[in-house]
Amino acid sequence: MRYGETGYNLEVDLATGNIERVETDPKLMELHLGGLGSSVKLHWDRVPPETKAFDDGNILVISTGLLNGTPAFSANRTVVTFISPQTGLLGYPMMGGFFSAEMKYAGYDKFVIRNKSPKWVYLWVNNDKVELRDASHLVGRGALETQDLIRKELGEPRAQVAAIGPAGEHKCFTASIEQGRSSSSRLGGGAVMGDKKIKAVAVRGTKDLNLYDGVKFMKLMDDVKAYINFRNANPIPDVMTILSGIGSPQEMVHTDEKWHSENFMWGNARTRRRDFWSKENEMNWTTTQLATVKRLISCFNCPQHCGGLVSYQNGPYYMMKCFGKLTYCMASYIDDLGFNFRILNRATEYGLDSFSTPQILAFAVELYEAGILTDKDFAGTSEYEACPKDKEGRFFWLLDRVAHRQGIGDILADGVYAAARKIGKGAEVFDHNTIKKHEQLPLKLGTLDPIYYLMYSTNEKISITQIEGQWPQSAFPTREQREAFVKDWPQLPDESWKEWVLDWDIRGPNAIPYYPTPIMCANIVDWMEMLHNIDDAVGMCCGMSGFCLKPPYHIHNYPHILNAASGMDLDEAGLKKIANRSRNLHRAYNNRLGMSRKDEKPPEDHWRRRYPELEEELLSTYYEFKGWNMDGIPTRKKLEELDLGYVADDLEKRGILKNGEN
Repeated sequence: MRYGETGYNLEVDLATGNIERVETDPKLMELHLGGLGSSVKLHWDRVPPETKAFDDGNILVISTGLLNGTPAFSANRTVVTFISPQTGLLGYPMMGGFFSAEMKYAGYDKFVIRNKSPKWVYLWVNNDKVELRDASHLVGRGALETQDLIRKELGEPRAQVAAIGPAGEHKCFTASIEQGRSSSSRLGGGAVMGDKKIKAVAVRGTKDLNLYDGVKFMKLMDDVKAYINFRNANPIPDVMTILSGIGSPQEMVHTDEKWHSENFMWGNARTRRRDFWSKENEMNWTTTQLATVKRLISCFNCPQHCGGLVSYQNGPYYMMKCFGKLTYCMASYIDDLGFNFRILNRATEYGLDSFSTPQILAFAVELYEAGILTDKDFAGTSEYEACPKDKEGRFFWLLDRVAHRQGIGDILADGVYAAARKIGKGAEVFDHNTIKKHEQLPLKLGTLDPIYYLMYSTNEKISITQIEGQWPQSAFPTREQREAFVKDWPQLPDESWKEWVLDWDIRGPNAIPYYPTPIMCANIVDWMEMLHNIDDAVGMCCGMSGFCLKPPYHIHNYPHILNAASGMDLDEAGLKKIANRSRNLHRAYNNRLGMSRKDEKPPEDHWRRRYPELEEELLSTYYEFKGWNMDGIPTRKKLEELDLGYVADDLEKRGILKNGEN
């Protein structure tokens, strides 16, 4: 009997229509846990490095984590993996909601979707009954509309449906996969689905899932619940934690956006508007948001109500995402929050990522204002009218063009990096907020932050908003605040780390950019990304673990929880090795796709004051700490330590590693 996992993947060949329920090797759980870890292994084994995003050989893997479907609080993340059309690297955006639990209860750990369908279809999984159904009547329908239509067609109101909209059908590189409470938004998973002509995946499950030691597991969940209650009753002094309202909860409940609106850059991440948060705007935004959020919603088995069901002025209902209410306003120079709710509704139906897309639209406006794009690019055709002159109309027009790849939108739909190089004529200068060809959160600060520099540069997720956590964002102003903060910190790797916080100052020799030191930064970033890799393998929301300070899940209690769920004999050292194994395999996979040190550069103007020599030292120190060579490639020694000798063999055979080192 398998515990925690079902032990089966669903293999779907869209070209032939063949569908198989395939038993998996139990050793995969021992080596990679599940979720992202075992998905990366699957891609390594089955997708050769010459494969492009829209090749038949690019597989789309929808994966549960080891704790999904169990009583573990907040274990509800579904990981989607594919070669990204935007970056050419392995993309792995995640979605919350109820989808992963439904997959487990249907009897599957992963859906592995390969090749391309000759016609539009959707996949319907109802326990052991699986079929590809005609989706021709759904082509052109919005992502949310498609979900509703499929549930009605199936007569299954409780089915979980992940669908694409017109943006995915037209293979826009920022196309998302929308799903009820959440979405898989970044890096173009919706475009890969569109290329394969699969409009949606629907699943309903009613089977049981086995735990190795249910009594022990529930006792451990009691401990987690007690800690959550403790943390809510005892918030961290001078710090807003996830549990007390940062991130998505803040987007839904809190209305004070002074910090975000003044520190994010408006337009295409260029201009900071210090005078934006006026009393009038504050009042208008508060009134608008409170009237628009109709209900707060949780994901599967989660104590946080971090999702907002919104309806602006009695318009269509949809789920608002983290930072969704800010992105289009920031990009368009429109102060009216109502505009953001209206355009976000359309973008969600189109199935477009709300982080990248507003920056792409603003990029187009900047190019027009600079004379690089002209009236000809914004002219009408027999299919659509010319672009309006007002700010709001202009953004809606550009959004429509991108979603349908019409006119200039056909170029913009590839993202800022690719569009700048296709347009030329100096457009490359306006590409200043991408890393590895991917748009980043338009947050601009003063002096280089060494920790954030390493996270931006090196993590495979390529999205800073989901890498950070576990460490204070900045130094506390006083010694008293620092002492109060470190007093209660059981999640630390060891007690010595407290001294780093105690010594960290806002000015002087122990201030950024030279403190924390490069070796400290390497340790801190390694620790944070380790927790994220565990979360992504077990299906845990990072808002309860890797992303937040002093979370209920951490390296000290995770082994006990995983043992009780799966029956593995796992201690902290063993869990760290699994996380490092999967991290290094992921790095090697992207190395095999062509990524190296030359690509590990944060957005050009993320910080006003940069320190090139220090940045190189940070990167080199981190590489050495990880056991990688100076090109960011794991050495044979490191790979063999992690039972990945076969990876070293492959990298050497391809000339990526030479003599095991360079």
